[in-house]
Amino acid sequence: MPFQKVEPEKLSHSVVRQIEGLILRGILRPGERLPAERDLAERLGVSRPSLREAVAELQEAGLLTTRAGAGIFVAEVLGSAFSPALIRLFARHDEAVFDYLAFRRDLEALAAERAARLASDTDLKVIDTIFAKMEAAHQKRDPADEARLDAEFHMAIIEASHNVIMLHMMRSMFDLLRQGVFYNRQVIFRQKTTRGTLLDQHRAIRDALLARDPAAARAAVETHLAFVARALDDDRKSERNEAVARLRIAQEEGRG
Repeated sequence: MPFQKVEPEKLSHSVVRQIEGLILRGILRPGERLPAERDLAERLGVSRPSLREAVAELQEAGLLTTRAGAGIFVAEVLGSAFSPALIRLFARHDEAVFDYLAFRRDLEALAAERAARLASDTDLKVIDTIFAKMEAAHQKRDPADEARLDAEFHMAIIEASHNVIMLHMMRSMFDLLRQGVFYNRQVIFRQKTTRGTLLDQHRAIRDALLARDPAAARAAVETHLAFVARALDDDRKSERNEAVARLRIAQEEGRG
């Protein structure tokens, strides 16, 4: 019979599986630096040669990368879900912006519903901490800081949903948002009439998650992203109206 003696697993293989799992679950993020070799070996309870062997295997797999004089980092494994040509097309058309928001509304509502059921106490503490920072940024009236924390808040919910496919897909989508491909989030936070409403909406999402109420969490996210879509639509219409007004003035001056 084709049975073979079971051999003990090499320590380096156990290290590979542990680091792979941390990357898969989003705990180790693209670009994140790993601890120094001695420290990491001690944390994992393995020898430095075993750790080096594991790191070499992960580098060959494209999951880790070494930077001379800087250390070992998680590779930029996310990339983009879209080709450069399609990204440029998205950036030029409002239709893509509103389809993107509709996509986010549907997916993040599901993520919030899952997070209300599946999030750990640590997940919820992270979400609550980010919201506290959002309140502080709101008082400082710093649109850039508010926009950054807004992205962190939404990604924390995705992470708390504990679906690794959703996590990595949405990280890729949010990277495009940070690049301003779909819209500039800071524009929304500059609008005085919307800043308070946005904070209240994030509070409603936070409260529903802390209460572990899936239906309320889903509804709060849907309400929030529908509001963002309306605010952006109003901003686009205002820009078009201003452009038309400027054109009319120029035409009148030309005739005069």
